[in-house]
Amino acid sequence: MKFFYHPVWLVGFRPFFALACLSGLALPVLWALIYSGTVSAPLTSFSMVQWHAHEMFFGFGWAVLGGFLLTATKNWVRVRGHWGYALMFLTAAWLFERVGMWFEGSWPYLLFLTSNNLFLGSIIAMLLWTLLRNRDKDIYRDNYFFLLILPTFLISKNLMLNADYFEHGSSMALGLFRVAFLVMLERTLFPFMKDAFQLEILRNVRLNTVIKLLALSLVFASFMPPVLAGGIALVLVLLLMVRFVYWKPQLAMQRLDIAIMYIGYLAIAGQLLIEFLRLTLHYEWPVSMSMHVFTFGAMGLIIPGMLIRISKGHTGRKVEFDGLDKFALWVMMLAFVLRIIAPLFDPADYTRWIFLAAACWFVCFAMLGWRYIPWLLQARVDGKEH
Repeated sequence: MKFFYHPVWLVGFRPFFALACLSGLALPVLWALIYSGTVSAPLTSFSMVQWHAHEMFFGFGWAVLGGFLLTATKNWVRVRGHWGYALMFLTAAWLFERVGMWFEGSWPYLLFLTSNNLFLGSIIAMLLWTLLRNRDKDIYRDNYFFLLILPTFLISKNLMLNADYFEHGSSMALGLFRVAFLVMLERTLFPFMKDAFQLEILRNVRLNTVIKLLALSLVFASFMPPVLAGGIALVLVLLLMVRFVYWKPQLAMQRLDIAIMYIGYLAIAGQLLIEFLRLTLHYEWPVSMSMHVFTFGAMGLIIPGMLIRISKGHTGRKVEFDGLDKFALWVMMLAFVLRIIAPLFDPADYTRWIFLAAACWFVCFAMLGWRYIPWLLQARVDGKEH
């Protein structure tokens, strides 16, 4: 029973942000070693691109998103939320999935299928239960976006592991994370800017709703005619940039802890612009270019800032980004340059750029893990329970 009440099991961000740091430092490096042939490939029937994409979205990505939503949903509807044995189970299921993805080729099909859907199916069911059961107390009336996208993650996940539908599944996964990030940025940047600069940025309900609806439609972009998907992407880019201008970027860029969120926002718009050019004007950019602009520019930049902010604030500490925090963010910006920009000028050294970008992920998340995992395992410093 004492273990049940350990601080790590009191709220969802604690175990899953720890897992996010560990997977963030390990998975990109592991991929670089597999890509170069230095490390043997997993014992799996999937292609290595399938394995890599799945693990970054549903291993690393869902460690972050799961930890965030387990924590945020309980605050949105003002309930205790899932803790204790529920978090132990989810953590074990996440680890079970990582083992299953490595050894799939030697496992019975039903065992692998169980391992691959247990975590995501369970955490989605828990989150939906929290939101639906307490809908009348929800402070955000637009949480129906989460009610729509959460079950769709399961469809995306299983499509990614089917060789014939991998492109559809990976496009859906990116689109679903895009919706989640846009909702999160819309909700958080307003109070961040108000606290930092004592001003209010634009909050236009109609504009925000149209942006989210367009983003939701693009979850299914790979099933649309290319001209239609590209056209929707362009409209969404234009609306995002209109809102960006009204969000006072000239002030936000003065504070790295806020600027990193704005840069991640621009990466979302940039990825959509690439998709427009690729699908509509037939620019010869590979799909991986678009994918990595999002994973390095949006996920890679926004997530470390989230981890720092939540790990400090929700453990009772003052939310201030010190020198080491800022260094970690600069390292991730360097990772973006090395993975996206450098290969455009020196494609012959593509493998080297992959290694250097992976090294940046290792440095960033190793620093965050070293600094914040001990806090995630300890009680709040302000005496509150959770």
